Amino acid sequence: MNGNKWWKNAVIYQIYPRSFADSNQDGIGDLQGIISRLDYLENLGVDAVWLSPVCKSPQDDNGYDISDYQDIDPMFGTLEDMEELIREAGKHNIRIIMDLVLNHSSDEHHWFQEAKKSRENPYHDYYVWRDGVEGTPPNNMRAAFGGSAWEWVPELQQYYFHQFSVKQPDLNWENPKLRQEIYDMINWWIDKGVGGFRLDVIDQIAKEPDKGITNNGPYLHEYLRELSRETFQKADLVTVGEAWGATTELAKLYSNPDNSELSMVFQFEHICLDQMEGKEKWDLAPLPFLKLKEVFARWQRELYGKGWNSLFWNNHDLPRIVSRWGNDGKYRIESAKMFAILLHGMQGTPYIYQGEELGMTNAVYEIEEYRDIETLNLYQERLEKGFKKEDVMDSIHAKSRDNARTPMQWDDGENGGFTQGKPWIKVNPNYKEINALKQIEDGDSIFNCYKELIHFRKKYPVFIEGDFSLLLAEDENIFAYTREDKDTLLLVVCNFYNKTVECPLEESVASMKLLISNYDKEKEQMLLRPYEARMYLKEK
Repeated sequence: MNGNKWWKNAVIYQIYPRSFADSNQDGIGDLQGIISRLDYLENLGVDAVWLSPVCKSPQDDNGYDISDYQDIDPMFGTLEDMEELIREAGKHNIRIIMDLVLNHSSDEHHWFQEAKKSRENPYHDYYVWRDGVEGTPPNNMRAAFGGSAWEWVPELQQYYFHQFSVKQPDLNWENPKLRQEIYDMINWWIDKGVGGFRLDVIDQIAKEPDKGITNNGPYLHEYLRELSRETFQKADLVTVGEAWGATTELAKLYSNPDNSELSMVFQFEHICLDQMEGKEKWDLAPLPFLKLKEVFARWQRELYGKGWNSLFWNNHDLPRIVSRWGNDGKYRIESAKMFAILLHGMQGTPYIYQGEELGMTNAVYEIEEYRDIETLNLYQERLEKGFKKEDVMDSIHAKSRDNARTPMQWDDGENGGFTQGKPWIKVNPNYKEINALKQIEDGDSIFNCYKELIHFRKKYPVFIEGDFSLLLAEDENIFAYTREDKDTLLLVVCNFYNKTVECPLEESVASMKLLISNYDKEKEQMLLRPYEARMYLKEK
């Protein structure tokens, strides 16, 4: 049973290595850069670091196209650097979580190089192939990055299937030899001392392309149970699966307390609410606030005692939350703290994405300054379809993945202290105002708000096991809830918007201690100022 699993008490920090810290001044973040910042991470109080992919890769999709699962991309360093990072992080009581891409490999992986040689090659069946005629794919399935999901290989007179870039052929999980290769590789990393794995688009490994099925295929949970049995259960690891198609019912299978599959999944129901229904993420719509509350409450309620939640606002694929649903101008500090307080009071394992703890914002760049393949493809496609350039750029400024990938802002020096070289992507120009050095010393900073929240999580068991109840479900401005166990009542009250509203809960808080707030603590309890957030505690 996972009753006392370390990851239930943990707070996990996500690093996008390319943009975190550059040790050799080539403009690209690296493993030695991360090692040099372990004191910062320990000061913040995080228990584990999830690294976006650092394995060897041609970098067609920023490392999510792996050409060697058992080596490190030279851009980030060497295998010895990785072993040093695992060792040194351990001295700071921080575990290293690797990002594994098991749905597809790079077309430059030696498996695929062999697979293309002939239909009889033992590696051919490691991938998904279909016979066909050039120019007439097996069906009309589309790839996530645009175009057909099928690519013709003339020398074989066959198509291979790719759900993402043409350079990311899908692996064939129906092949037991492939599965065994994957398990051997994972166990090799476990032996090196990693603390866990984040599994990229793991709900897509059981695809059935002939039926148009990409995620939640019929054999998915069978594969996951075998994967867990052969690898994860051999050590005290945290495992989190990226599952865009997860529902609460499916999440109970993934994160069953019997430990048969994964520790938890990333689900994205709350994150997809601000787009037009049935459209793409670029088709912007206002956030339906009542729906946001309903989604969070449902996941909190339905997984209680039956699974485990991941808690996040940001990651390497998402825009910055303070720009997205907060206020990155006048109320940047207040709204950034509000999001922190709102999320960290819930049940689950919180994930902090690099720079979130500083209130880093979206970047407003010209199209030439973007680097993300998805963004650049979208720009071309929409212009060709007749969209106005300014509308396309509005969508990119709001939702581009590069918003999350601008370099970490360490100080107000050159390039925000990220590199003395030319950064691989432009640093957000607001680094002189928003940086770590400025915030560490300021007791009232966003950084120190996160640090306090992490401390409370360790101190009060109600954060881990308390039951969740949504309050004021129909209130158009306030997100409020309680967490309760036999000893403690926790109350979180947040004004989600930039106007002052009355707080209907003043009687409830009269007998409670104010644990943390994002405003001067002495002010009027009856009113909630713009983005005001308060967390109260009462020990019974």
